[in-house]
Amino acid sequence: MTAGTHTLPTIVADPAVTTALAADLDAAGFSVEGVDALWGVDAAAALHRGNRVAAVRALDARPTTPLTTLAMLFVLGLPVPRTDAEQAFPTAGLDAVVSAGLLRVDDDRAHPTVDLRPYAFVDDAGAGSWWIVSDLGELALGSALDEEHVLGIGGATTTLSGLQVPVPVHRVLDLGTGCGIQAMHARRFADEVVATDISRRALDIARFNAQLNGIDGIDFRFGSLFEPVVGERFDRIVSNPPFVITPRTEGVPSYEYRDGGMVGDALVETVLRGLAEHLEPGGTAQLLGNWEYHWGVDGLDRVRAWFEGTDLDAWVIERERQDPNAYAETWIRDGGTKPGTAAFDQLVGAWLDDFRERRVTGVGFGYVVVRRAQTGGSVELRRFERVPETLGSNPAGLGATVARVLDAAAWLAAHDDVALAAAHLTVAGDVTEERYYWPGNDDPTVMTLVQGGGFGRRVDADTALAAFVGACDGELSVAAIIGALAQITGVDEQVLAADLLPTARDLVLDGLLTPA
Repeated sequence: MTAGTHTLPTIVADPAVTTALAADLDAAGFSVEGVDALWGVDAAAALHRGNRVAAVRALDARPTTPLTTLAMLFVLGLPVPRTDAEQAFPTAGLDAVVSAGLLRVDDDRAHPTVDLRPYAFVDDAGAGSWWIVSDLGELALGSALDEEHVLGIGGATTTLSGLQVPVPVHRVLDLGTGCGIQAMHARRFADEVVATDISRRALDIARFNAQLNGIDGIDFRFGSLFEPVVGERFDRIVSNPPFVITPRTEGVPSYEYRDGGMVGDALVETVLRGLAEHLEPGGTAQLLGNWEYHWGVDGLDRVRAWFEGTDLDAWVIERERQDPNAYAETWIRDGGTKPGTAAFDQLVGAWLDDFRERRVTGVGFGYVVVRRAQTGGSVELRRFERVPETLGSNPAGLGATVARVLDAAAWLAAHDDVALAAAHLTVAGDVTEERYYWPGNDDPTVMTLVQGGGFGRRVDADTALAAFVGACDGELSVAAIIGALAQITGVDEQVLAADLLPTARDLVLDGLLTPA
């Protein structure tokens, strides 16, 4: 039950080398589009599943170019002739790339020691593309990962980068930076970024990535959790912390990139409880995390308790819940131990023993959005919800959604029912209405309000709610619309208001209605 034992390279961030290497990567056309074109959609899909045969065959059928060499080395994780490697780095030089820790050369062949691949994205600042170095994965290694493995870009990466609020701020903290990708995203909307990690290798790689992509203004600091920033406050904190629940059992690998060394979900609790001390008034935090369900105790109720007594707004969104078996299998496979082996079975047993002893019945995964109240202000938002994975499955635009929800919560807190009734609301531009009829009926049987963006929420509406939303064009106040509907339907106006005002609040919070 041990992790991989291969030697991890020392990554050296020399500005002269990273500048020359960037020139070589750019000249070769080493981009997402360029690499995808080498082997096509089907081979790319197979590669995503851990099968590189089709991609290798596609490269073998092509003439050797710097682009094919880079793809073979750094995306497929396979060696190439030394002469091909020399031609791929005309500016940096092969020896410099070896000295930086990206390659090793023996027997006239160059072998990759890291994963280096292009990455493209779009955010509110526009389209961007970078090259990201991380440690070789299971496919290239052919074995389990090393405990000091530095993870590259995955689903959690894009989720958290998409959650970052795209509003310019002065200072951002990236807690547990890993390969540095979140710090680099944060720098696009911040004057300064502090990036911390407990892994010196991770900081070396993150520093290399920032240099390789010409990104300055990031202060990399070594240390655990908030230790490197004692006494400092930030306008924004982002974190994909090492939250994976790992048994504290001898022989169970403890991967630095995912395991914070605490029992259960204590690390997530520690991070959330520490936010208030390090956020400026009005500052926000966006994080990913796990939380446990215990016998007779709901997981979201446990998270809710972590915010008691704080001046933090909290919006916790659970996207998935796994039973103990599924959770154990997910993270054991993530470490490179394959099902069907004795090592896999032993690790599953260790996880299940740990969960049983601590009375854990399941583990939730999701997003946490936090805002510290302004000085003298009060808590405006405490929302703990389960949103199906099918809703808001594209994380790219969720940062703007987070910003809208926080603004809406502040607006609602400032408007009691009297003020809300006097307000003018409009239907968001991405909202449509679906109607379903029984054959031959003129009146709809089901009406549903559908949000096109954000989490793609679907709200079932009765006749009164559908009519109310349809009339929200900014011209009439909420009270005037309710009064008109009461006259048309013959319903008591106060009864109708008592029914529609709470729903209107929910629709404003979710972004289906917006203050005019």
